[in-house]
Amino acid sequence: MSWLLLLAAYLVGATPTSYLVGRSRGLDLRQHGSGNLGATNAFRVLGWKAAAPIFIIDIAKGWFPVAFFPRWDGRPEWEWALAYGFAAIVGHIYSVYVGFRGGKGVATGAGVFLALAPSAVLVGLITWSLIVYLTGYVSLASITAALLLPALVLALQGVSTVFWLALALGLFVVFAHRANIRRLLRGEEHRFSRKAATR
Repeated sequence: MSWLLLLAAYLVGATPTSYLVGRSRGLDLRQHGSGNLGATNAFRVLGWKAAAPIFIIDIAKGWFPVAFFPRWDGRPEWEWALAYGFAAIVGHIYSVYVGFRGGKGVATGAGVFLALAPSAVLVGLITWSLIVYLTGYVSLASITAALLLPALVLALQGVSTVFWLALALGLFVVFAHRANIRRLLRGEEHRFSRKAATR
C-alpha cells in the first residue's frame, strides 16, 4: 500500500498545472518566457489571474500527499510522510507527463512543509513576500526563503528528519536557480512586472 501511495504522490506532484493552464490559452509555456513550468513563468507570460490558481494548486500538490497519505496507509512514521512529500517534489520538478520537465519545486516544497512545519512555512512566506515587494526579484525571494526554511525548522523542531529534508530542498532550490544567481550577479535578472500583475 505504501509503495503504491508513493507512486501516487509522484503522479500528483507531476501534474503539470502551468502547462495545462497555458495549453487552455493556446500556449506551451515551455516555449515562452524562461521555459520553466512553474507559477513564476506563468505569471510572467500569462499574468496573475492565471498564475494565482497555478501557485495554489502547486502548493496543494505537496500538501495533500503528506497530510492524507499517512492516514490512508495506516503508517504513522514520519519517514513515510517525508517520502510522500519528497516524491511529490520530484514529480513537480521532473514530470512524467511533459517529458520530465517541470518547475523548480518552490511552491510544491512549500506545500510539503505546510503539512510538516506550518509555522516555518508562514515565516518563510512572509519573508518571500517582503523580498519580492522590496526588490522585485522572485528568484532572490525563493532562494532566500528556501535557505531560511531549514534554519526555521531547526529552531522550532531541532535536528530531525524534517530538518534534513528542508536542508536538502533548500540546497536543491539554490541549484535549480543557478542561472538566476548568475543573472542576479550580472544585474540582468528579470524583475517582478507590474504590467504582468495587471493582466
